[in-house]
Parts: sequence; structure tokens; C-alpha cells
Amino acid sequence: MPTGKVRFFDEGRGFGFITGEDGSDVFLHASALPAGVEGPRPGTKVEYDVADGKRGPSALAVRIVAAPPSVAKAKSHRKKPEDMVVIIEDLIKVLDETSNTLRRGRYPERRSASKVAGLLRAVAGDLEA
Repeated sequence: MPTGKVRFFDEGRGFGFITGEDGSDVFLHASALPAGVEGPRPGTKVEYDVADGKRGPSALAVRIVAAPPSVAKAKSHRKKPEDMVVIIEDLIKVLDETSNTLRRGRYPERRSASKVAGLLRAVAGDLEA
């Protein structure tokens, strides 16, 4: 069963499109949605069957896998700016140590490098939240 994300859905007209993981667009009619689902928001991850329709591939038996993240919900989980200041200052210290190691012509040990990379990803996630 292919998966993809809802690219667009017009509730008034009762149709939209899904972009599959392979990049192809599939027509989505409201009748293919599960009972009780009026109109999925863009970014909703879905599984679906495909049938050839008059104008190309159409989605059948759509099942919602995951709703897109809510912006309001994400904002409520943001760290306070005062807390982020401390985290950023600590990150600068870690990056400075890594920079000194590189200046000496060596890469940090793999274990240390993966910790720094994980720390960078975590801070980036906190900033984007």
C-alpha cells in the first residue's frame, strides 16, 4: 500500500491531491476518505490504494497515518528564551573545543564527534520548535 502526504484538499469541492513518496501526484476524492474525516490538512500522512481513473491515478481506501504537527502545540513546547541562552552558551564552549582540536590537525574521536552532532541537532530542533 503506497504512502504519501496530502498536498492540497478543497473541502468545498470535495477533492484534492496526494503526493506519493515517489513524487507522483494522485487524485483524492472525498469519497475515498474514512468516515468522519471531512478534509485532511496539507501535510497529513496517508496510506492509500491506487486505481486508474479517467484523468489518471486516483486514491481509494485512504487511511490517515499521522496528522501534521500543530503550530499552536509546537509553540507551547518551546523552551523559555532564558533557558536557551544557557544552552547556546554551552554549545559555543563545546564547538570551541572541537574547533581547537581541528586546528591541531585532528578530527575529534568518533564518539565525541557523534555527541557534538547530536547536540547540534537537538539545539536546532529546540530553535525551530
